[in-house]
Amino acid sequence: METKKPTNNKKSISGSTAISGNKTTKPKQTAIAETYKIRASNKRAHFEYFFIEKYKAGIILSGTEVKSVKSGKLNMSDAYCFFKDSELWVKNLHISEYERGGVYNHEPKNARKLLLNKRELKRLEQKIKERGLTIVPIEVLETERGYIKLEIALAKGKKAYDKRDSIKEKDQRRDFDRQASHND
Repeated sequence: METKKPTNNKKSISGSTAISGNKTTKPKQTAIAETYKIRASNKRAHFEYFFIEKYKAGIILSGTEVKSVKSGKLNMSDAYCFFKDSELWVKNLHISEYERGGVYNHEPKNARKLLLNKRELKRLEQKIKERGLTIVPIEVLETERGYIKLEIALAKGKKAYDKRDSIKEKDQRRDFDRQASHND
């Protein structure tokens, strides 16, 4: 007969769960930084608005819309967000019809519902009641897992002199980059 050695109460099961007596503990999960592919950008919004707060919202799309977005066939220059029955919607986000969609294709400029937490929706709804603030779509993103997200911003419109300042800064940056590339 073999003698058994006394064992420790702590055991590792598949490297993730430790058992100690009657207690089961799991290690803390660390937040994984998610990377995004930019599918479209609203350059006009950067020129016409100051961004106060940015949010990443999910967007409800049909299958043909997702395929068109992933192939880069969308335009968001005229897109804007609005509230309807305490829900956030985006309008005039032009997603071209999928070439192999057939009868199941979608309307290119449908209003599409955005997905945010209730807390975020309430905060945004209160903020846009202030004079001069609006919600602007900035970018359409694709996550590593294949989900489509819309980056939106609580924004304030720029005055004409602010736009001129933006143009001056852009020109100065371009000149600086040009000089830096010539010095190399």
